[in-house]
Amino acid sequence: MSAHNASKSFLFIAWAMLVAPFAFSQGGAMAAPSARPATSAPGQSGAPQIEAEIKAPAYEIVSVKPSPPGCQGMSISMPPGRYSARCITVWGLIFNAYKVRSLHDHPPGLPGWGDSAQFDIDAKMSDESVAAGKNLSSKERDELNNQMLQALLADRFKLRVHYESKIQSVDQLIIAKSGPKLKQWPADQKPRGISWGDNRIRIQGAGMDNLAFILSDALGRTVVDKTGLTGSYDIDLKWTPDDQQGKPDAGPTLVTALQEQLGLKLDSAKGPVDTLVIDNVEKPSEN
Repeated sequence: MSAHNASKSFLFIAWAMLVAPFAFSQGGAMAAPSARPATSAPGQSGAPQIEAEIKAPAYEIVSVKPSPPGCQGMSISMPPGRYSARCITVWGLIFNAYKVRSLHDHPPGLPGWGDSAQFDIDAKMSDESVAAGKNLSSKERDELNNQMLQALLADRFKLRVHYESKIQSVDQLIIAKSGPKLKQWPADQKPRGISWGDNRIRIQGAGMDNLAFILSDALGRTVVDKTGLTGSYDIDLKWTPDDQQGKPDAGPTLVTALQEQLGLKLDSAKGPVDTLVIDNVEKPSEN
């Protein structure tokens, strides 16, 4: 499965991993922006810091096996204290574990098998880690989950990475002149996750950084949140893809829908963009 197709079927809910069961499969996409890993400063090797990452909270038991031949569609389920993935590529794992803006662009250093070889992964947390996770905030759980997935990648796939920062063209997500048209997520309700596809973005209990992350993947270019909005929102954004704009029943483009439905817009600018670079990754031994 290619990265482009995976972006429409791969699912991930970082903050829910320790507190509620979730199952997801082909047909939608759920994701949350990954916390910045403790690698290196831009342009420097991240190997020493990644070694330290392994000492962070890690899964107590991990099983990694090649997926059966003909495996179709990546899927992840996360009941309390567990992580289970089917037909997942190492690029799919990296996409969720690290600060990666889009599945469309492979990071430098990713081998050919990184987006084709598929694996079945089962991991279990210790009872102590599950208990400790219940006392964390959503942001802290998000960071912990990313660290644990990074540790799994470093341990079983021998992954070593670093970031390089370059000045590039970016789109800034800002508030339109009409003002924001956003519905707050109820404070007494737990977040329900994020999903997106070719013509819809559904956010239930997440913020603007998550929206910018999804727009980066949907548009294939870096989008940076500059709205200044810090709340959690209930968003149901719908549009017609560019390749269907000529049809009689075509709706707005994504950029137009963003302004009409949410009161937000994209403003072109130049700024530093952190690019993940893979220094080393290896196929795991089966167990």
